[in-house]
Amino acid sequence: MPDALPPRAALAARYPAQDTPPAAFADNPIVAHLLNHRSVRAFTDKPLPEGLIETLVAAAQSAPTSSNLQTWSLVTVQDRERLSRLAAASNRQGFLNTAPLFLVWVADLSRNQRLGEAAGQTLEGIDYLESYMVAMIDAALAAQNLVVAAEALGLGTCYIGALRSKPEVISEELNLPPNAMGLFGMCIGYPDMERLSDIKPRLPQSAVVHRETYKVTPEEAAAVARYDDAMLDFSTRVGQGEVRWLPRMFQRLAGAGSLSGRHRMTEALKNLGFGLK
Repeated sequence: MPDALPPRAALAARYPAQDTPPAAFADNPIVAHLLNHRSVRAFTDKPLPEGLIETLVAAAQSAPTSSNLQTWSLVTVQDRERLSRLAAASNRQGFLNTAPLFLVWVADLSRNQRLGEAAGQTLEGIDYLESYMVAMIDAALAAQNLVVAAEALGLGTCYIGALRSKPEVISEELNLPPNAMGLFGMCIGYPDMERLSDIKPRLPQSAVVHRETYKVTPEEAAAVARYDDAMLDFSTRVGQGEVRWLPRMFQRLAGAGSLSGRHRMTEALKNLGFGLK
């Protein structure tokens, strides 16, 4: 990522609510690279070089895949009109169609189903929820591998979860077959350095790491309270207003209406051909 912070500065930005950020191995160049991740929503018009997509996909396909089933696919989109339609179906996130490259990550059970049918094999396991979960996990692992590679090459990225707000619309736009679903999108391009976002704070590790067994302790509430204060400071500093984490989290999970259309995911998956037994 361009304009990267030194490792310890990146750690301090990531963990403002943690007294002692874990700096033991932060100077490792790969660790430092990961610590500097931030979402990029503003891009230059610099064209992407020839061969870039293929290199990024190679990095993605180097991620682990459960039982080597490889149950994901990728749709690359650069057509401006199609990008505009995808943006409209993704809660009108306008910056989406300014990215030089947009990727749609697909949970794809259809390929293995086609291969089975061609070989005269009945693959009943495809209709079970486990198979869909494998496809989701594999796609997410591959996507993050691609993000790491893209940032190493000086690019910026941003995940678009709102792609799931209208799964059937996305499926029709991209001509996805039954048993395939667009899980999330990803913007890729060279960052506009004048509008580069800051490293966003995360919860202290004491709130997310459990040794040996899961333990709920008083420290959890204290750690979250410190983080809530840190997010207020962060949002104020970057011009997002006075926004705390807890109220925003509560609002996001308050009910079906707060899920931006994604409350009907089970229905949508069945409409797209998934068995989900």
